[in-house]
Amino acid sequence: MIKTAVTRLPVIDIIKNRWSARAFSDQNLTEEHLLTLIEAASWAPSSINEQPWRYRYGLKGTFAFEQMWDCLMIGNQPWAKDAAAMVLCTAKKTFEKNGKDNRHAMHDTGMANAFLMLQATQMGIYGHIMGGYDPDKIRKTFQLPDDEEDVCIIALGFLGSPEQLEEPFRTREVTPRSRRAVEDFVLENP
Repeated sequence: MIKTAVTRLPVIDIIKNRWSARAFSDQNLTEEHLLTLIEAASWAPSSINEQPWRYRYGLKGTFAFEQMWDCLMIGNQPWAKDAAAMVLCTAKKTFEKNGKDNRHAMHDTGMANAFLMLQATQMGIYGHIMGGYDPDKIRKTFQLPDDEEDVCIIALGFLGSPEQLEEPFRTREVTPRSRRAVEDFVLENP
């Protein structure tokens, strides 16, 4: 079941078909799948081509996967355990070229994640980007350097069935998608 967005204006299908699934099948992802997604992310625009994003990944059954799962908040653990892979995304906060603060690092990393998610959708892979994890535990577990900031953990896999989820996740999986009206966040110039 793909929850295609119903838009008021014509939006390309890959955007309409991307959504944050929680039900994952038992079909495995491969390292090639993940590296393809990360390759897509690498082509995102970034300030002075700095490419501040960093990715660490674990396929289901690996130690890295278990470490990421263990850092999740208990509200994400019940369904995320079924993902075929997890990806920890971080952003380097300083420019490689001069060591100065990169105030665009989080924006640029978000752009890379959007490219990753659109590539996943094109490949029939669904993901759920999570902020519900313990950032201190992430920092310690993955020994993040001082100039690297955690951004999110992404659970990835092929679609499963909503029936495999417990509540309240089952209901969330089948609830139609919605967004605020464009008029709510478009500001006119004075």
